[in-house]
Amino acid sequence: MAKELELAFEHIPLAMGDPALKQPDYLKVNPAGRIPAMDDEGFRLSESLAINLYLARKYGDRARPPLAPASLEEEATIWQWSCWTLTDLEAPLNIIYLHRVFLPQSKRDAKAAEEAEAQLQVPLAMLDNALADSPYLLGARFTVADLNVACVLSASRLSVIDISAFPRVANWAKRCHGRPASLAVQAIRQASG
Repeated sequence: MAKELELAFEHIPLAMGDPALKQPDYLKVNPAGRIPAMDDEGFRLSESLAINLYLARKYGDRARPPLAPASLEEEATIWQWSCWTLTDLEAPLNIIYLHRVFLPQSKRDAKAAEEAEAQLQVPLAMLDNALADSPYLLGARFTVADLNVACVLSASRLSVIDISAFPRVANWAKRCHGRPASLAVQAIRQASG
């Protein structure tokens, strides 16, 4: 989101399990000791989707077209997609990624990954249907709703599931992950190892 809005920021590369996450200075920013977290001139916030919603609300009109909601109805729809992402997508995607990529081979459970992918079929179908009449979730323009859903449906997570039955999701994800800001973030990740 910071790249989308062309905000100046300091990226501090930390990974899950990094001992720095449990140090007092970091715990002041995120008492849970997890990533991501941000400090915006003394306002501290964690949880990626909440950070994106905050930044879109505070700075979203800087982008052209704006990433922020243009109406109360758009704001509600953005919240709807963000909440849906947490309730319907993130848990099965995490299980799949855990058992197909993250864990050592000896600790992976193929059946758990298959069951999670089966669970993912209904929300992916819903998303595919939502994209039937427009290129983005709120219509013709990319918004924080797209960013939040695409963040959870990251390219790395999509690479370990079969989305061939959902061509609109695949095309939408390609548009979202191919944006200059997304490519810039991918370059930052690669540079920080």
